[in-house]
Amino acid sequence: MKKPAIRRTAEAADLVQSLQTIADGLEDKLIVLDSEYRVRFANSAVCQSCENTESPVDKRCYEVFQGRDKPCGPPLWECPLGKVVRNASPATLVHPYRNRYVKITMWPLKDSHGNTDAVVELRRDVTAEREREREILRRHHHLDSLSHVSSAVSGLGNLPAILNVALDTVLQIFSGSVGGILLFDEKVQKLCYKVHRGLSAKYAGEMCLTMGEGIAGKVAQTGEPILLEDISRNPDVTLPALINAEGLKGFISVPLKAKEKVVGVMNIASHLAGKFALDDMYLLNSIACQLGTAIEQAKLNTQLSQGRKRYQMLLRQALNIQEQERKRIARELHDETSQQLTALTLNLQAVNEMIEMGNLEDAEIKEMLKKTQSIAVHAGNEVNKLIRELRPTLLDTLGLPAAIHHLADANFSSQGINVSTEFQGMERRLPAESELALFRISQEAMSNILRHSGARNAAVKIECDADKCVLRVEDDGKGFDVSEITSIDRRGRGAGLFGMKERVKLVGGICSINSHLGKGTKITAKIPLIRSAVDAEDKGISSG
Repeated sequence: MKKPAIRRTAEAADLVQSLQTIADGLEDKLIVLDSEYRVRFANSAVCQSCENTESPVDKRCYEVFQGRDKPCGPPLWECPLGKVVRNASPATLVHPYRNRYVKITMWPLKDSHGNTDAVVELRRDVTAEREREREILRRHHHLDSLSHVSSAVSGLGNLPAILNVALDTVLQIFSGSVGGILLFDEKVQKLCYKVHRGLSAKYAGEMCLTMGEGIAGKVAQTGEPILLEDISRNPDVTLPALINAEGLKGFISVPLKAKEKVVGVMNIASHLAGKFALDDMYLLNSIACQLGTAIEQAKLNTQLSQGRKRYQMLLRQALNIQEQERKRIARELHDETSQQLTALTLNLQAVNEMIEMGNLEDAEIKEMLKKTQSIAVHAGNEVNKLIRELRPTLLDTLGLPAAIHHLADANFSSQGINVSTEFQGMERRLPAESELALFRISQEAMSNILRHSGARNAAVKIECDADKCVLRVEDDGKGFDVSEITSIDRRGRGAGLFGMKERVKLVGGICSINSHLGKGTKITAKIPLIRSAVDAEDKGISSG
């Protein structure tokens, strides 16, 4: 009778040992607690985590693991052991513990009578999972923020509207009320606030920075964002007294970029030091790049709209000039050539009648024919003059240098203006389109000198290489304020300047006009040379 009992005892011992071995193989902490919070069993993971080397078995869990003198409760956390014992149902919670997160799962342990007098507790470190969840949520928040900004600025062609909407959206994302956007003003070569929130007008007005000046200036110069824990303590700030008066502390400054070009800077600030972290800077930098593209697109749309208006004005002006030129040609043909041809016809008729009547002396015939020839020559000269004005034949026959030299000499010599012409790198003919553009630009520039400059000296110079030609037309006249010529007025003022620029643009070049009151005017046009197969052939100066 005793042997089976001994055998069962041994088997039970072996089972317990096997369970202990299995439990010790777990990475998670496994504990069995009775209803009095006393540890009845613990695997090796639990024992290894204890600060002392003593086994936690037969000790109360809150004393061993929390160093408390009573069961865990608010505000720390509420232990679910009592609830699990009473309800005989499992419970799970995540407990922050020593900068870690521990997932605690408890389920009831029943005796042979079905009563719950203990619980099994499994403790698992879920810090990594929590960090991944937080990272996923952070990334989701970033993507949502970027999408929100994109939705806010997409479809807006008006630059002030884009700036205001974008700044309000960003400040809402960061739960702040202080910030602003600076754009680079090419006229004054400075970064100036265009929109701002939570900043005084004095601050926004005085914080106009050059490239490299102050925090925003450095961001614009380097294209890299800057994060400051406390801007009031930074030695690189400009106007520190003004920053202290605003009470600015935490600070982020990021560049607004479009195709790697910095078009502005966005500043976000706080009255609390250390308000912003690296994640905030990365998010704001991503938003700023998106905003920079939107700003550049809005600028391009504005320029395109202005270009359309200017084109329409130029077209109207060109049509008016064309109509006036037709009237002038018609008038000259009527006043000069038509009268000369009429006189020529009458003279020939008179000569013919006198010959038929037979009462015309040789001397009279010679005199009449000489007069008729003179009229014909004069009429021919007038027609040739009009032809030259309509299409410069010298350009076709002798080439650009000879045509411009003749044009300059014909226009300026009669007006008492000394003129010099110089040509370099023009041993071969240029593409026909380039030659015509350079000639017409020179023609318009000379016409402006004659009409407006009051100059005594002028110079025309063209330098060409394999890729481009540079035309310079200068005079020592009275000059003018270029900034005042922003459009073509009703009288046509500005049509010549805009016409030259548009003609240069049509051939892919750039045109600059520099002038100052009392210091003359200099016009520079750079035109690329794109040679076709025909143009690439060797054309001498004397070629037709």
